[in-house]
Amino acid sequence: MYVYENGPVSAPTIVFLHGGGGSGWMWQPQVGAFTDFHILIPDLPEHGQSADVKPFSIQDSVMQVAELIRIRAHGSKAYVVGLSEGAQITLALLPQAPELVERAIVSSALVRPLPGANLISPGLIAFSVKCFVEPFKNMDWWIRLNMKYSAGVPEAYYPQFKRDFQNLTGDLFAHVMVENQRFRLPEELQRVTVPTLVVAGKKEYGVMRQSVRDITHALPCAKGSLVVHTRKLSLAEEHNWNMTAPDLFNQLVRAWITNEPLPTELQPL
Repeated sequence: MYVYENGPVSAPTIVFLHGGGGSGWMWQPQVGAFTDFHILIPDLPEHGQSADVKPFSIQDSVMQVAELIRIRAHGSKAYVVGLSEGAQITLALLPQAPELVERAIVSSALVRPLPGANLISPGLIAFSVKCFVEPFKNMDWWIRLNMKYSAGVPEAYYPQFKRDFQNLTGDLFAHVMVENQRFRLPEELQRVTVPTLVVAGKKEYGVMRQSVRDITHALPCAKGSLVVHTRKLSLAEEHNWNMTAPDLFNQLVRAWITNEPLPTELQPL
């Protein structure tokens, strides 16, 4: 598994886990903001520069992230920040290896099915890639349309988004979607005492907001909040807010890992 690493050799470690279908480049706004920390950013299995590590699954990712922290995190312990599918991996990691996590941030981790999720099959997902991705892999207008309205990724990251879009396969998309939709609250969360901040955008899907409540109630040391953005963001932009509202995201991360007051834009549940 490819891992980007940066930061002082004596500083505490932060591990950032990206969402499904993307790769570690999505954390660029955080790399520049946390130069005083040791940073580890993996490309998760079957993503980015880890494309040959197949197939992607949440459980396999948990095992690889746990091994990464044991071997490369300072003191074999890290602050773990996960977004979307990376947040699901963070949530699954907590009961399996709590000793590796100092504090955690779980942003937009879905633990309930979306409406119609039971109709999603690997074959149908792969077929959608064949119809709506493969014929358009070299068409900038189509890539930008997906980048803006499906992913909410700012224009500054077009080269990185385009690369991942062009490398997207039916198998990867099927693995990501099925794993994401089948994920539920891990067992034994009630035994986890790792301080965990659970957040989602206030305008995200109702099942996502309810997932924040579910996770918060299941974790004894969790704090659940909805993020109220000061400027208007689309649903996709709220989901990937580490890129669309990086100053607020970075402020939240730094406050949580240093145990300081959280930004006022967080609305407690």
